[in-house]
Amino acid sequence: MTSELSILALYGLLVILVLVVQALFGAAQLGLPYLATARDEGRKLSGMGARVERSLNNSIVALALFAPAVLILTTTSATTANSLLAAQIFLIARVIYAPLYWFAIPWLRTAAWASGFIATIYLYLLAV
Repeated sequence: MTSELSILALYGLLVILVLVVQALFGAAQLGLPYLATARDEGRKLSGMGARVERSLNNSIVALALFAPAVLILTTTSATTANSLLAAQIFLIARVIYAPLYWFAIPWLRTAAWASGFIATIYLYLLAV
C-alpha cells in the first residue's frame, strides 16, 4: 500500500471522527428520541453544533475530491515524492480545518481549507 493510500485511510478516519462529534452535538441539542425518528420535522442544530455539521459536509466533499486523485495515482503507479507531500499537506490542512471551523476562526480556517484544496488540485495535475 502506498503512503498516499495510508493518508487516504487516515483522512477517512478523520471524517468518521467529525461524524461522531456531529452526532454527539445532535444528540445533545436535539435529543436521542428525535434522532431516532425519520426527522420529518426538520429541526436544525445551532451554534457550534451547526458549525460541526457544516464542517462534516465540507469534509465529505473534500473526501470525494481527494480519494479519486489518490486512487488514480496509486493504480497507475504514478505516485512520487511530490504526490506524497501534497497528500500530507492535504491531511494536515484538513486536521487543522475542522477545529478552526468548529470554533469559528474565519481566516485561518479559510487558509487551511485553501491549502487542502490546492493540494488536491495538484494531485489531479500529477495524475493527468
